[in-house]
Amino acid sequence: MLKRLFFAVALLLPFATPAHAHLLPSEHGSFAAGFSHPLFGIDHILVMVAVGLWALGAGRRAVVIVPSAFVAMMGAGFILALAGGSLPFVEPAILASVVALGLLIAFAVRLPVVVSAAVVGGFAVFHGFAHGTEIGAAGAVAYGTGFAVATALLHAAGIGLGLGLARLNVTGDKLVRALGAGTAVAGIALFVL
Repeated sequence: MLKRLFFAVALLLPFATPAHAHLLPSEHGSFAAGFSHPLFGIDHILVMVAVGLWALGAGRRAVVIVPSAFVAMMGAGFILALAGGSLPFVEPAILASVVALGLLIAFAVRLPVVVSAAVVGGFAVFHGFAHGTEIGAAGAVAYGTGFAVATALLHAAGIGLGLGLARLNVTGDKLVRALGAGTAVAGIALFVL
């Protein structure tokens, strides 16, 4: 089943389209434009909440390290875009991150903290690059700060969701895994839409 899922994702990858999730900086300000970007894109919300959920399941150290790695590497991707760098398959990689993180949660995959940070960091570069290519007339520092803050808050929401579900004991773990599966399915749906 998992092989078929990955095969379907690989077939749909070339058909991914941009999320178009942004406010105009001239009307709302650079910080607001950056802050809103992750909040108006379902792909961004799914991934960033998933990072928090997955980090929580990986242990206490991971709760800080994994989301921090995402934010830091997202910043690196943003800087790469601002510097005129090139990165292939940005939108497909963003959608692949939704599916991959959903599957990691659904199957309760536990990796060493450093490896988990590298996984989310790798995906984060693509998210940051997308932010950088869509900056428009926004000021880079304010815009970058805005999306970094929103991202951190979405990670915290994922951690909070996981903590809340953990209080349900056995059912909580099943619900977290179901949320992971739902995230993966949503990511596949985004490929198709």
